[in-house]
Amino acid sequence: MQSADLIHEAIAQQAAAKPRATAVISGAQRLSYAELDAAAAGVANQLHDRGVRHGTVIPVILPRSAQLITVLLGILKSGAAYAAMDPNWPSERVRALVETLDPPVLVGALPQSQQGNVPNWLPPATGSASSDVAAPLTDVSGDDPATVFFTSGTSGRPKGVLSPHRATTRLFKESTDWWPAGATVAQVAPSSWDAFSLEVWGTLLTGGTCVMSPSSHLLPAGLRALISEERVDTVFLTTSLFNFLVEEDVGCFRGLRRVLLGGERLSVDHVRTCLETHPQLALSNCYGPVESCVFASVHAISRHDCDISDGIPLGTAVPGTTIHVLSGGQPALPGVVGEICLSGDGLALGYLTNPELTAAKFPTKHIDGAARRIYRTGDLGWINRDGLLHFSGRADRQFKIAGHRVEPAEIEAAGRTVPGIRECVVLPITGSSDRVVQMAMFYVPESSVPAGARPPSPATVRNALSTRLPRYLIPHLLRPRVTFPLTSHGKVDRAALLASLSSSPHPVSDR
Repeated sequence: MQSADLIHEAIAQQAAAKPRATAVISGAQRLSYAELDAAAAGVANQLHDRGVRHGTVIPVILPRSAQLITVLLGILKSGAAYAAMDPNWPSERVRALVETLDPPVLVGALPQSQQGNVPNWLPPATGSASSDVAAPLTDVSGDDPATVFFTSGTSGRPKGVLSPHRATTRLFKESTDWWPAGATVAQVAPSSWDAFSLEVWGTLLTGGTCVMSPSSHLLPAGLRALISEERVDTVFLTTSLFNFLVEEDVGCFRGLRRVLLGGERLSVDHVRTCLETHPQLALSNCYGPVESCVFASVHAISRHDCDISDGIPLGTAVPGTTIHVLSGGQPALPGVVGEICLSGDGLALGYLTNPELTAAKFPTKHIDGAARRIYRTGDLGWINRDGLLHFSGRADRQFKIAGHRVEPAEIEAAGRTVPGIRECVVLPITGSSDRVVQMAMFYVPESSVPAGARPPSPATVRNALSTRLPRYLIPHLLRPRVTFPLTSHGKVDRAALLASLSSSPHPVSDR
């Protein structure tokens, strides 16, 4: 694997070891490791000439391309960190984030209409492909910032999570079955997301080939094309996207060696269908919030896992990471549910311009006699006697209704046992005073409903739930969906589901 703590140094090591090997494929363009490293050095020099120095965070607004990777690597070589933003974001959102960062420059390909609205805008640097170009000397360590990931905030404004070099490199210092060296990996995730670090830096740190998907929306035909035309053998998929691909064309995985899954609880039925169709395919359940960079745990999924009543395990900790399940601030006993907390080299430095939230989410706790800086995920889970982490739900999804405390995950688990239901989501509905007044359950029927048969009606689902749950846990509204809407990160769009109720012809309550 690699030994450097810095992303750009580890990639430079790969360039020295295998200069002619293909590093990046973007359409017809192919960059070798030597070409990528040299071009990034040219970018670093251009940025250095414009005043970029150690510790600066540079916003980047570029479409998925080889140029994007070159620019980002060049920023790292300059000693700075990057904050990649989606070119499709509204200009006002970009302006607000740029004002927060207050950088000396912004690298991007903006429409003419937006260039005057963004301070310090510069066209994208292209660098030089000459192998004689050397990047400027910088004094950077693995603890220094490398990238800003953006995650949704409760206020509607994205939170910037500042992640150091070591958070990414720690994942690839040891050989692992779930990410072997030399893989050919599809790049699909938005550049603002930490999965981008897996697909790009994880691939280049381990001597593989990063294949840029021509579209951010991966369809079965697109996956088949990446496999057949570019010999892609590894992909990371959010759970919802994986479910969609299995339903639409489970054969589209043919030719892959491994699929990494994450972002949401796995659907056992979809996993089972995929494994039955592709018994040689390595599926991994991957867990980890952006604040711990890409993954905190990984589990190689077996067919036996599909029969576990508690769901497919989240697995064991990845390199450089320790998992703590805390109850009352102390490690919980095996089998006891507590909050999942993380420590180790994967932790972010904190949230941009939000020291209060940083202090609350990244406290220092005394655990097993030692002071540890941890990240409080807000996820609930437990560790079995074999040391495998299991997921139980979200602490912040709990709410009170009519005096009862409700854990939506409990209702969702019961919903998935109803014949004919593949997946479901339970959401609270608030009144004018933000008090929870009702619950709604949205559910997607099984794709394999026999010809002539109808998916379960709300009345049928309600009757089935009433045999499994007390009355106060039965949702007021039950709404079937063909599919769930997804966010740009490929997760279920809960806000869109709630918004769909306002245009629904159904009554306020169908109990």
